[in-house]
Amino acid sequence: MIELNLPKNITTGMISKSPQTSDDIVLKIEHVTKIFDSASGRVVALEDINFTVKRGQFVSIMGPSGCGKSTLLNIIGALDRPTSGNVSINGHEIFSLGDSEIATMRNRLIGYIFQSYNLVNRSTVEINVKLPAIIAGMSTSEANRRAKKVLEELGIADKAKQKPANLSGGQQQRVAIARCLINNPAIILADEPTGNLDTKTGQDIFDMLKLLSHKFGRTIIMVTHNPELAAATDRSVLIKDGKIEKDILNKNN
Repeated sequence: MIELNLPKNITTGMISKSPQTSDDIVLKIEHVTKIFDSASGRVVALEDINFTVKRGQFVSIMGPSGCGKSTLLNIIGALDRPTSGNVSINGHEIFSLGDSEIATMRNRLIGYIFQSYNLVNRSTVEINVKLPAIIAGMSTSEANRRAKKVLEELGIADKAKQKPANLSGGQQQRVAIARCLINNPAIILADEPTGNLDTKTGQDIFDMLKLLSHKFGRTIIMVTHNPELAAATDRSVLIKDGKIEKDILNKNN
């Protein structure tokens, strides 16, 4: 397991255990269908997707390229709208809201981790981490406090004044994880978070995510092509041709 340099009194930090019970439903997807119209005709990317995710569960989404995994993640993250169906986070139906309300909800309830990190290279690590808090309207002092705390908890406080381009891939992904945690999101969405990393660094990042879920009750949904990592999550949802082919509770997790 990767060393996170977490403080002993972790409940006073950014990575705190959710007070809700693990039986709470944080995500509910009902009859989600996504259809694209293209020059070659009508493409059904997702068809009648239904599942729920409990608070603190670590769920992997797998399937062949083009099966609809990223489309599903984009809809859960309110980056795209379904053609039909509903997505609820903490009981809030996302797509019943207006665009500005969706943007606010996305910023405050959802944290994102991307394969390519999506960091702003001209800004320091500290500014990258603070950005979602600034967008949410948090005071400068509180944003500074949270950024300092989460960087300490992820073991990269010494990188705060550096630019992302000067960091290793693993360090950049830690920065991305710190950024996604700063607003204390209800859900963390990770799109191939180990895809650009070597095997050892990728395992370290996965272990960090697993710790966030299993020890601190964070709800994580991760798209991956790696069957070994998927098997180490609590649950694997297998997508094929836009439909759920299997929904597996993984043993010993």
